[in-house]
Amino acid sequence: MAVIAGVLTMGALALSLALLTSAPAHRRTVAATPGAATAASSVPRRATRSSGRRPLSPPTALRPGPGPAVSGGTAWQPYGRLVDGVAAIYELHGATGTPVSATPFAIAWMDTRLLRATLYSGSAIPGGGPYRHSAPISPGAARVLVAAFNAGFLMDNSNGGYYTDGRVVAPLRAGAASVVIYRNGGVTVANWGRDARMTAAVASVRQNLDLLVDHGRPVPGLDPNDTSVWGYTLGNQVYVWRSGLGVTADGALVYVAGARLNITELADLLVRAGAVRAMELDINTDAVSFATYRPPSPTALASPSNGTDLVAGMVGTPARYFEPWWARDFFTMSAR
Repeated sequence: MAVIAGVLTMGALALSLALLTSAPAHRRTVAATPGAATAASSVPRRATRSSGRRPLSPPTALRPGPGPAVSGGTAWQPYGRLVDGVAAIYELHGATGTPVSATPFAIAWMDTRLLRATLYSGSAIPGGGPYRHSAPISPGAARVLVAAFNAGFLMDNSNGGYYTDGRVVAPLRAGAASVVIYRNGGVTVANWGRDARMTAAVASVRQNLDLLVDHGRPVPGLDPNDTSVWGYTLGNQVYVWRSGLGVTADGALVYVAGARLNITELADLLVRAGAVRAMELDINTDAVSFATYRPPSPTALASPSNGTDLVAGMVGTPARYFEPWWARDFFTMSAR
């Protein structure tokens, strides 16, 4: 595999300073509850929405895995705007490792039958705009917005390509880990050329490195001490902010993030969350971000005031996606 880099540039440092001086984050407090994570079946869901679209079955307890034990987790809980009265996103917060050296993490599970995905291009990533979807999120899009989260590395470091608005912004690489979004709003995580390929139905493709999880297992050869193949890290540290995105066997998306994860822990958590294929997204302090939005009424606009970060300590606030200067590309999940 080619060695790639996630080097923090001076521009990224400037962005980080801008985020740090923005309004205080609307962050959730993680309440640790002893015992293993439980299923979300206690949260009522309609069998079928008024549109006739049947939701996916809610997430179940985390699977056992070869990595560090998971402890202090809470049950899956619904977050974000309901879609026709149905929870479309569930979150789980926990920690891996021992009580002395616990590593907090959070997982968001997203129902792709209730939600449609969109790739938003940033002012710097991928460059070469303008694009149909760019920050800030418009009022029309805010009316159905449920969540938004970070994409991948700078294009020079991603070892992959970028396709949107009917044009190839950066050449797509066969075999690359890819978030593939279709014109009907469907989305998957794929090995490009094997699991997905270019057709008239494809709306966007965002590639980043190779798959981290394949066939429901971490890919062979992962090195827990790696600081280069899966992204150069700040200060050459192993344990840094990391994020990853996977797809489950029934088509749900699972997003994992934590402030002190190495690459093997990220892969292990994605597998435990049910991912059959998964990829690393962005890493390092200023780049990892995920927010849900819960307006006061079903037709009200998502806004920074009703947004909540997935993980306490994420740099920036839920306002980041509503700022026209936001340099990085990102994904949104909206009510269908």
